[in-house]
Amino acid sequence: MDKIPLTRAGHTALNEELKKLKSVERPAVIRAIAEAREHGDLSENAEYHAAREKQSFIEGRVKELEGILSLADVIDPASLSGTIKFGATITIVDEDTDEEKTYQIVGEPEADIENGKLNIKSPLARAMIGKDEGDSVEVRTPGGEKSYEILSVSYS
Repeated sequence: MDKIPLTRAGHTALNEELKKLKSVERPAVIRAIAEAREHGDLSENAEYHAAREKQSFIEGRVKELEGILSLADVIDPASLSGTIKFGATITIVDEDTDEEKTYQIVGEPEADIENGKLNIKSPLARAMIGKDEGDSVEVRTPGGEKSYEILSVSYS
């Protein structure tokens, strides 16, 4: 299997989520199931079915996180420099609207566009890989072609 690139912060966040699921969420749902069982007939017990459904979600997420963390390739962006690559923090400007945005290129599991974490597999990130400050990039998006100028690149 391929390694999954993660920043140190992303690896830590996923590890914390896994610990919380195992030490807080899992025991809480087990207690909820036991409590619901005490109420009698399980076939008509909505609390029991809701708790079992939540348990299923928790177990699925635990397996997913364990899989990601077992394949994690933790990359420290501070040790990198040069052209844009994984871990870079980039400030770009939309050449049509002059709107500036700042993103950090991160691995798929830690991507969160709302918080400036750009998935390395996204069209924008792929277009910027290998480029440098001052370069222009053309990106094909679902909304059409977009042009961006790279204002700054940093690794911190």
